[in-house]
Amino acid sequence: MEHSAQYFLDLIKSSKRGKFKIYIGMSAGVGKTFRMLQEAHTLLRNNVNIKIAYIETHNRAETHALLEGIPVIPRRKLFYKGKELEEMDVQAVINQRPEIAIVDELAHTNIEGSKNEKRWQDVMDILNAGINVISAVNIQHLESLNDEVKQITNVEVAERVPDWVLQQADEVVNIDLTADELITRLKEGKIYDLRKVETALNNFFQPAKLLQLRELALKEVAHQVERKVFHEVSSSKFTHERFLACISSNANTSKNIIRKTARLASHYDSKWFVLYVQTPSESGDKINLAAQRHLINNLKLATELGAEVIRIQSDSVAKSIVEIAEKYEITTICIGKPHFSLFRIILATNLFNQLLKKLSSSDIDIVILS
Repeated sequence: MEHSAQYFLDLIKSSKRGKFKIYIGMSAGVGKTFRMLQEAHTLLRNNVNIKIAYIETHNRAETHALLEGIPVIPRRKLFYKGKELEEMDVQAVINQRPEIAIVDELAHTNIEGSKNEKRWQDVMDILNAGINVISAVNIQHLESLNDEVKQITNVEVAERVPDWVLQQADEVVNIDLTADELITRLKEGKIYDLRKVETALNNFFQPAKLLQLRELALKEVAHQVERKVFHEVSSSKFTHERFLACISSNANTSKNIIRKTARLASHYDSKWFVLYVQTPSESGDKINLAAQRHLINNLKLATELGAEVIRIQSDSVAKSIVEIAEKYEITTICIGKPHFSLFRIILATNLFNQLLKKLSSSDIDIVILS
């Protein structure tokens, strides 16, 4: 049996909860779905009960041909805005109880009215039912990389997967192609219809963008391996890091701090917290509705990324940060650079100096995230 398929089979035997394998790539068209179907055929030849719960071939001939011979669980049909649409039938997957279910497009947003908002939530339900899952996702859909991906592609990806979902995976496999190989596949019509090729080449499929996305994908898989190794040895050899991200009602700065702290915590396989100190100037009757909405969304983002959220009221931000850091045994405090007028910078610097003074006798580090 192919080594990758055998390795995944070995994982399956050790837990009541389903085992989770993710194929990741830098872009559409690298061959994630193709590889999943190849693995399905390998497993079928070895008498493994594997079924397709959801697959999307995008009418790619080579990929579509691999569907033949693999059992498919019928999709659930539902009407939305006058149209008949299809979604993965999660309950049917659980009822049929295949040993392994193939679930494509992990970042997909389900049609309104579905039990779960996101497909990754469906996958969690399937795994919790004791069914093993093989899935796929592109690197640009990872939540903590959203800002970085936007800088590379000039596009904000709407469908995103929390980092902790990837951390749940027992195996993460990168499907790697060079930018030139991917562009060749595009020009040959193996990714999109030939009529769409020119537009794709002038937008997403530019060599410089693909190179950066490829680097992100390679780093992410390497990071997942490092995290697992660190986790295996850290209990006896290392002190666990504990991160505290300190945010305000500033929407963009706070979102950046949350995502970057999430990456740090993920790297060290550490528990992390997000602290919002509501000062009198940010009380409910003084902060505008837009800022309140952004704050709520950022706190929700923090929770989705695996943080424990702490909200307190205080007129001393520095004192509150130190008290929380001591209470939760924080090793590293993460804050953002001030982006204010000169007067506000002076005030912020004063706050920063207060924080440094209060932490001077402790072993807590401060990281300023740009």
